[in-house]
Amino acid sequence: MTEPSPSTKITTLLRLVLPIFREHWLRLGCGFLALIVVDFLQLIIPRFVKTAVDALSTGAATSSQLLELSGAVCLVAVIVALLRFIWRYLIIGFSRILEKKLRDRLFTHVLRMDPPFFERWTTGDLMAHASNDLNAIQMACGMGLVASVDALVMSSAALVFMLAISVKLTLIALLPMPLLIICTRILSGRLHHRFNLVQEQFSLLTEFARATLVSIRLIKGYTLERFQEQRFHALGEQYVRSNLKVAAIQGLLFPIATLIGNIAMLLLLYYGGALVIESQISIGSFVAFVSYLYMLIWPMMAIGWVANLAQRGVTSLRRIHRLLSEQPTVSTGVALAAPPVAPTVYSCRSLTFAYGASVRPVLSGMDLEIGPGLMGMTGRTGSGKSTLCKLLLRMYPVADGMLYFRGQDVNQLSQDQLRQCIAYVGQESVLFADTIANNIAFGRPEATAAEIEAAAQAAAIDADIQTFTGGYQAIIGERGVKLSGGQRQRLALARALLCDRPMLVIDDALSAIDVETEHQVLQGILATLQGKTVLLVSHRVNVLRHCDRIVLLDAGRIVEQGRHQELLANPFYQAMVEKQQNDA
Repeated sequence: MTEPSPSTKITTLLRLVLPIFREHWLRLGCGFLALIVVDFLQLIIPRFVKTAVDALSTGAATSSQLLELSGAVCLVAVIVALLRFIWRYLIIGFSRILEKKLRDRLFTHVLRMDPPFFERWTTGDLMAHASNDLNAIQMACGMGLVASVDALVMSSAALVFMLAISVKLTLIALLPMPLLIICTRILSGRLHHRFNLVQEQFSLLTEFARATLVSIRLIKGYTLERFQEQRFHALGEQYVRSNLKVAAIQGLLFPIATLIGNIAMLLLLYYGGALVIESQISIGSFVAFVSYLYMLIWPMMAIGWVANLAQRGVTSLRRIHRLLSEQPTVSTGVALAAPPVAPTVYSCRSLTFAYGASVRPVLSGMDLEIGPGLMGMTGRTGSGKSTLCKLLLRMYPVADGMLYFRGQDVNQLSQDQLRQCIAYVGQESVLFADTIANNIAFGRPEATAAEIEAAAQAAAIDADIQTFTGGYQAIIGERGVKLSGGQRQRLALARALLCDRPMLVIDDALSAIDVETEHQVLQGILATLQGKTVLLVSHRVNVLRHCDRIVLLDAGRIVEQGRHQELLANPFYQAMVEKQQNDA
């Protein structure tokens, strides 16, 4: 993925979070009110200390006066502790709410995307956005916002109290501050690029780990454990190096702020001590001034930390904005007035399609009517069969006037309503680490146990399920790891049959089934054909001979159509039949 453009305006980025701030304005207002009260209460304590020190230095202090001052300090400390809990609960809690809402929006947005989007974005990219990036935004809108408001209020109030004690001493203490501003600006500018690199390295690391776990059996089969370990180690080293570069800047910000604060304290001790000796200020005023300077040093040190959190938050917000700016390439129109109840009919009119910027079209000038009944499709590998299935499901964009659903251009129809008319079984059986019943009922969660069992029987998988411990409640493992290839295919077919939609598309999803089971599956499919359309993509003659019509593709074009006996005159089809007969 390319690095997000740093030219994106901050106002544009803030539009992602400002609605959430407005929604929770009361919570934030109460939280920041408690924070400001805490700051002012902390500023009062040095005044109590000043009074006590002055009384002690002049010998006018009494036990009752000191007891009253001590009690006041304790009371203020208790109130500060209570209010500090309140602002943490309200403001930090808000930052978690903001993180959740952004994560929900991100997840919803990703679900809306079409296959071309997932060809550009890896799983590692998306996981990094949903974890590290959202965490950085949460920190910036939580502790970062708190620290910035706290530093602003504390520094402003502390300066007022310092000026009230001595204008000259305050100006001397502020002499090193411009150096802190310059250093923070320089280091924060470098932090953006380095933190973005860290996020990209995290994406690569996450994607590699995911791909390794998904293909663990293949890796073990080729004894590549050591090789994968070395590659993972190398990615980890790059990630650590990128983090160390970020840590180098973070490690400089805090010490520089501390150093400048200590320089200010050194100047105060030298010049302030001289003012005390010359009796221009009292000892109590000097002690209070030192306390206020310490309160001013915290905002000085917080500048570096806040700048770090803000820069990381802006970088992550820019990455999230780039992701949310992605739009589906497949156009969608309005929903039909009523869901179709008649047999589904698809029409391809001079359908031409190519993936991305590819010059060579996968489908070229295809004219095809897909009507009620069982239609087969076959052809050489790469002839465009799977691509056509994906276009029927509206997974990729097509030009106007090329694809029609029940007489209407698909670009003028609602994608959701159109897809709800089609049940699809792909070449790769997608299963979840859940029970067999839940996997079958994925398309119809409200289905009864009897309906699930009937779909399994139609897909000739019921007998296999009964052999598992727990039956339909057996957990099949991630991606159906506990099942054979044929069992996974039949389970996916049962899911499609349970949906009971007007059109069923089976894209070479019977390839791992033996001949006897294949016959049972075909009988189950034929039993559900009443008034429906089934498009069956296959290379197996035993499957195709049952079709009402077979379409033969080659290089994205229809070269012949007809029943099984009619296509025997075609050299390719005849060769396929003879080879499978000889193999049998």
